[in-house]
Amino acid sequence: MAKDYRAACTPDFFLFDAGRCLVYRGQFDDSRPGNGRPVTGADLRAAIDATLAGLAPHAEQLPSLGCNIKWRKGNEPDYARG
Repeated sequence: MAKDYRAACTPDFFLFDAGRCLVYRGQFDDSRPGNGRPVTGADLRAAIDATLAGLAPHAEQLPSLGCNIKWRKGNEPDYARG
């Protein structure tokens, strides 16, 4: 599944609407280790709320930031090969 969605790190959040269209791919919130901001899930929650209300999530979707996915040698997708 990670390959199909081109996931790059953990966590990497994907939100689909009722028509199975990707409407959000981005961060959970703006908390980061050491930045003092609480973990709230605000970005993902806002995208979920908008989608449930029949609206498009905010156009600016910041990418997730986390540990890169560790692929087994020979099983890594083309986009992860460097």
